[in-house]
Amino acid sequence: MLVYQDLLSGDELLSDSFTYKELENGVLWEVDGKWVTQGSVDVDIGANPSAEGGDEDEGVDDTAVKVVDVVDTFRLQEQPAFDKKAFVGAIKKYIKNVTPLIPEDRQETFKKNIESAVKYLLSKFKDLQFFVGESMKDDSAIVFAYYKEGATNPTFIYIADGLKEVYLGKVDRSALLGASSRVLRSTYPERRSADSQSVDVCS
Repeated sequence: MLVYQDLLSGDELLSDSFTYKELENGVLWEVDGKWVTQGSVDVDIGANPSAEGGDEDEGVDDTAVKVVDVVDTFRLQEQPAFDKKAFVGAIKKYIKNVTPLIPEDRQETFKKNIESAVKYLLSKFKDLQFFVGESMKDDSAIVFAYYKEGATNPTFIYIADGLKEVYLGKVDRSALLGASSRVLRSTYPERRSADSQSVDVCS
């Protein structure tokens, strides 16, 4: 089994248990998350996973809880939303810190495509949620999440070159989903305006 660790913090942020789609010449990875039910009963009652009072439904164990598999498996910690200026500043700092750690054979591709990758993120900025790894170390990688139009499950976006691939050998994949009740918001975040102006993230 392969896990992907944040180059800066060492936190595990993803594994090959989750399929990814490459974006922006491989600089970004898109991963589909899924709401799952934890507890002694696995029943989808069709309720809003963030709504309270769900345990009042007859036949559903009150120990069951809805979680997002990616968030729960890797103990991702949701962070307060950025405004656009703070977001660009954080991305610039992250790029400066992570670039020297990226393998030489990827650095040219990363530098060539990271600006368009950031523009891609900015195009979805009003809908993004922000997560970091379990340690919550300063200046670590940010994992982005949003809901595509009409979707009930979130989509996650990673800056792929900020991840280190680590082989763990054979692992029982069914044991990956932990018992935590950390929850990703099921409702769309409040919309915030974002313009499409060019952003220099490499200076």
